[in-house]
Amino acid sequence: MTEGQAIADKTPRTERGRRTLRKLLEAAAQEFGTRGYHDAAITGITARAGVALGSFYTYFESKEAVFRALVKDMSHAVRSHVAEAVKDAPDRLTAERTGLAAFIAFTRKHPELYRIIEEAQFVAEDVYRQHYLTFVDGYRRNLSAARGRGEISEGPDELRAWMLIGMSVFLGMRYGIWEQDLSPDEVADETIRFISEGLAVR
Repeated sequence: MTEGQAIADKTPRTERGRRTLRKLLEAAAQEFGTRGYHDAAITGITARAGVALGSFYTYFESKEAVFRALVKDMSHAVRSHVAEAVKDAPDRLTAERTGLAAFIAFTRKHPELYRIIEEAQFVAEDVYRQHYLTFVDGYRRNLSAARGRGEISEGPDELRAWMLIGMSVFLGMRYGIWEQDLSPDEVADETIRFISEGLAVR
């Protein structure tokens, strides 16, 4: 049985099942985010979720399986949060500014995100890569569309996507996780000025 078949077999078919799965994923985020992958325990996840140990195995084969599912879930949650924030942006630069502010705000509410994603490169490297590659693919398509509308200058879309994501990752770590001495809007405003004008003296 492939991983995809296993996931399909364990996909909840009832609303109650979906609620239980959600509780397990939220509990896993707390357990892995607090204790790290190696010290985290399935019993810790079920205790946090308030469900029986047997319920865990209804949805996941192992600790690694729930961790992999959690990374995918958190990756989707971040992308959905940012996409919702920028959906009404009138142009690409406004979308960049709004999206960065939304991302930093998200990291402040979900500080476990960074620890879990970073640990994924050692526990589930393929899922770790997919997290960033999926972001890059969306960014690349959005930049290409913005160029087509004449909103941004000509340039290599994929390279630019990695640049923008790199800034977001480290700005989120510094101003979302480590210290919060500037608001998400202040960080986003200064970042968009840098993106628009660069370092050159004008």
